[in-house]
Amino acid sequence: MRGDLVSRPIGDVLKEAQALFDGGIKELLVISQDTSAYGVDVKYRTGFWNGQPIKTRLFELAQAIGQMAQRYGAWVRLHYVYPYPNVDDVLPLMASGLLLPYLDVPFQHSHPDVLKRMKRPASGEKNLQRIDRWRQMCPELVIRSTFIAGFPGETEEEFADLLDFMREARIDRAGCFAYSPVRGASANDLPNRVPEALSQERRSRFMAVAQEVSAAKLQRRVGAIMQVLIDHAPGLGKKGGLGRSYADAPEIDGVIKLLAPEKISKTLKVGEFTKARIVAAQGHDLVAQPF
Repeated sequence: MRGDLVSRPIGDVLKEAQALFDGGIKELLVISQDTSAYGVDVKYRTGFWNGQPIKTRLFELAQAIGQMAQRYGAWVRLHYVYPYPNVDDVLPLMASGLLLPYLDVPFQHSHPDVLKRMKRPASGEKNLQRIDRWRQMCPELVIRSTFIAGFPGETEEEFADLLDFMREARIDRAGCFAYSPVRGASANDLPNRVPEALSQERRSRFMAVAQEVSAAKLQRRVGAIMQVLIDHAPGLGKKGGLGRSYADAPEIDGVIKLLAPEKISKTLKVGEFTKARIVAAQGHDLVAQPF
């Protein structure tokens, strides 16, 4: 997508959220091209919701949707949150339970020279400091991110910096794309194009590290009790089903494979929550016993 960012009126966004909650949804995903920049284009002008003034800004939007969701017993998950300083403001909302302690942050790379060529702010060092601060504010925080391997001009040293960043940042869920030219993109004109085969090889190396980090984090959840939103439960879940915890966004993260409930009388229904004890980790997924 290209063009200037345009912020929807905050009253319209909250009206849509209200309608979704009224319709019975149990998980609301807030997503945009750059969620952190919400309101920048309109200079955070004041809008109105239920007759009350409210600023067009990420914090106020997240707080209002979180308070709304709490009344319905629903989840709110933030996606495409670029690592700007104002993101710090929403971490207390996650720590208090208004929002899921989950951030989808497209870091894209760690090396400052690559980020500069990408025209992205910050650097790996600053982002490591930011991640550390976020986890101090909200210890349960799960971070998902996406990265690009083989961006034009990327050296082996710059790629090694990215792997070091992954290990140090301990990103919970990570995806990686091998760079490929996009029609009309300014990156097409950059010198020192990385051969496609090398880009793919670097992507594979990145994903091996990402899997190693993720597997270690999932293993530490064994024995924990988690709230699970049920996505699939044939036969009322008498033989188990599939669900997700706060740490798993739909379709892009792992799932929780639910075993048959401990109690014969217990049933599982799609769209409802259950408590479950994590008994094993399998690849990107967890296995749990509902109770």
